[in-house]
Amino acid sequence: MKTVAITQRVSVVPAYGERRDCLDQAWTRFLAACGLLPLLLPNVTETALALCEAGGTAGVVLTGGNDLAAWGGDAPERDAVEYALLDWAERRGMPVLGVCRGMQVIQQRFSIALRRVKGHVAQRQVIRIDGEPREVNSYHHFAAFDSRPPLDVWAVADDGVVKAIRHSAQPITGIMWHPERSAPFSPADVELFRRVFGAE
Repeated sequence: MKTVAITQRVSVVPAYGERRDCLDQAWTRFLAACGLLPLLLPNVTETALALCEAGGTAGVVLTGGNDLAAWGGDAPERDAVEYALLDWAERRGMPVLGVCRGMQVIQQRFSIALRRVKGHVAQRQVIRIDGEPREVNSYHHFAAFDSRPPLDVWAVADDGVVKAIRHSAQPITGIMWHPERSAPFSPADVELFRRVFGAE
């Protein structure tokens, strides 16, 4: 099985004075269904990059959780890690797949404007993926309504929210739904991850 580096949310625990890195266990089960093993990255930039360099990874998954600091989020260290990982992967032509917040990181990296949206939290939505309808989940407060090169749009919601993007020249992909939260896992999501990371 191939290994993919995967980022984690920051959970702030005031009672213990701790900032914890954590990942939903569903991610491990979902990646296993895709034929992939997770390499969990801490929200410490130098260590995360060193693990990617040493780990022989097939690419990077930028997960959901934590709003971006520019939009009131409480995890600026995570922003720094994920922007550094994007730069690292882009220099090497390594695949990146951003999920929800992870897609927003990609959009911000390429100066795509986000704004607050309603009706996209804890919802099931029918969106159009490459023009075909599909029902997905939705758990986000911020979104973009347009894009520009090098990011191409390949999925949209009925209200115009961009739900998926692809880089026109690099193996960088973003989706605004959470594949790990579907039960059972969607075959289309499994196929997407297998294709992006070359899983066998």
